[in-house]
Amino acid sequence: MKAFVVEKIADREFLAGIKDFPMPKCEDNEIVIKVTYSSLNYKDALSSIGNPGVTRNFPHITGIDVSGTVYESTSPIFKIGEKVLVTGYDLGMNTNGGHAEFVKVPAAWVARIPDAITDKEIMTFGTAGLTAALSINELISNGIKTESGDILVTGATGGVGSIAISILSKLGYNIIAISGKKEKSEYLKRIGANEVILREDFLKISNKTLLSEKYAGVIDTVGGEILAQALKQIKYDGVATCCGLTASHELNTNVFPFILRGVRLIGIDSVECKLEKKQLAWEKLASRWKIDNLSTIINEISLNEIKDTYELLLSGKAVGRYVVKIKE
Repeated sequence: MKAFVVEKIADREFLAGIKDFPMPKCEDNEIVIKVTYSSLNYKDALSSIGNPGVTRNFPHITGIDVSGTVYESTSPIFKIGEKVLVTGYDLGMNTNGGHAEFVKVPAAWVARIPDAITDKEIMTFGTAGLTAALSINELISNGIKTESGDILVTGATGGVGSIAISILSKLGYNIIAISGKKEKSEYLKRIGANEVILREDFLKISNKTLLSEKYAGVIDTVGGEILAQALKQIKYDGVATCCGLTASHELNTNVFPFILRGVRLIGIDSVECKLEKKQLAWEKLASRWKIDNLSTIINEISLNEIKDTYELLLSGKAVGRYVVKIKE
């Protein structure tokens, strides 16, 4: 079968590209998926350059998201021909991922694709969409309503940010987007942002421990100083979700937003969260949270274009979501 394979050829030296790879063999309580679509994520790009925090086993197939049909099954839960998807867990990390014609996974990782959404659409969401949905769900379940005030979305042109903006807009929220890409301001407004703040301007604000209350909620995808500044500006009883570290894994903050304004900072893990929680999120994304502008944020590529697209992701030049077409 054809697959995008990363090989370790020397210490800290890796070679990645399309290769013929052995077909996976189905063992106890596993399924083999005939892949129709996958997607690209920042974690995939890190895996492609041998980042040890993501992948340590080589040769290795990248791809933390996959959709397709059950080709072979030793599980009583799934039948051949069912439409399924997998996101997260160890897929594409130290277990071979979805950038291949076939992939083998434990049945416990597998969710069914809802009838109201296609394989391609669900991969447009992928891990990024799942992360955005889980983040929005935390805002809503913690009492952040449309009338509560503005929602700040950081890393807005990325996959999680773009999808979060699109869903929040559909739900009627007023959205302030932060981006380092001035030339993408119109794109962000087109997908639902009401205002765009440039990253450099946002970070100029102040070194004070607290700032004026501006945002009812924050969906942060980048971490670091941007999240630290955002926390200082959240309204009383507001909520921030945190799901990424593309700016930094460090968070230099203070306790005042939490003890004086009752601000809540909630971590989002879309990798290891329970399958039942993922399935509920997929059902929402396939129905009332299904966004109307999917075509605006989607870039469809082939297996052969993965390597060049990884370079865009790693250099911070990627915009929207990248869906990999494997087979119809």
